[in-house]
Amino acid sequence: MPIAPWRATCIQMLSERATQAGSDADAKILLERNVKRLVDHIRAACNGPDKPDLVVFPEFAMQGPPLGMGVSDWIKRACSSIPGPLTEPLQSLAAELGIFIAGNLFEAPPEWPGRYFNSSFLIDRKGEIILNYRRVNTAAFPSVHDFMSDYLEVTPPDQVFPVVDTELGRIAIIPCGEISVPEVARVMMMLGAEVILHPTNSKRTEAQEAAKLTRVAENMVYLVSANVAGPIGFSPDNSILGGRSQILDHHGTTLAYQDDPAESIAVSAMIDIEALRRDRRTDTGLSNPLLRARYEMYVPYYSAARFYPPNHFLKAPMTDTSETKAAIALARANMEQAGILDPLPAGASEPVAASTH
Repeated sequence: MPIAPWRATCIQMLSERATQAGSDADAKILLERNVKRLVDHIRAACNGPDKPDLVVFPEFAMQGPPLGMGVSDWIKRACSSIPGPLTEPLQSLAAELGIFIAGNLFEAPPEWPGRYFNSSFLIDRKGEIILNYRRVNTAAFPSVHDFMSDYLEVTPPDQVFPVVDTELGRIAIIPCGEISVPEVARVMMMLGAEVILHPTNSKRTEAQEAAKLTRVAENMVYLVSANVAGPIGFSPDNSILGGRSQILDHHGTTLAYQDDPAESIAVSAMIDIEALRRDRRTDTGLSNPLLRARYEMYVPYYSAARFYPPNHFLKAPMTDTSETKAAIALARANMEQAGILDPLPAGASEPVAASTH
């Protein structure tokens, strides 16, 4: 049955950081304020003249980022299961309003004690969680790649990079800076994704803005990107601002955009899945990157790539993100051996960069 065009809306909202609360009790109250703010924005979007079928809210919206807090302390202070106490108000709201709600939170699954993940989820019109993607490529947080063997042993392949088939089309979610990793969006497209939802919490960089457009163009997918209002999570002094929520179609055309960092529900546009499906079938030469893709040529090169070490925290969970330094050292050594990096001169030290996620 054909899918009628439907409306997506970005919830560009302010977010307080649980790490900056005075105590765990204060943090709980802070989380409740964030959730209430989010719920109020979603209600406002649905009470307007153009009620959305789907809303996306920013990464870190309910908790803020850990900002260097140790793993066990962060789990205790702010993390939630999925489903769990932080998703339950949104699940009830989705069922009440009859909409899809997508976003992101730090998940501490009971089946993986001592570990948390940067997870992105989708709630359907009935209030059921139908997708949960645990981010693979991270800088400041644990990853399922850290204990890949155990994770893949119990996680079906279609749930590692999940794509869900819905009445709105086939949907996937990629959070924040992971939009800069081509393989994630590519695999999701190969699994059928037509719309990529992008909860983000990021400063302006030309590289990430280009990455959004590139992922859209190379995979012929819609992108619904909701960024935080006001300061980003990784700016404890509030000096670096968000904004730039946007919706792009499958050709990279901007359908809706807000540059400034004010709270807003104005970034809203219609998604035409039938047009996407028609255009994916039309042979337009290399303007259609899907029909003429030659993936087999790349397989041996990917098979030979061994850089960042998998299973680095297989035996025991990461306790502090500083522990990734050893893994980065192995990645550098592996890339030197492959001829990608030149060895440092004797006595030289590695460059130091600001943390990014």
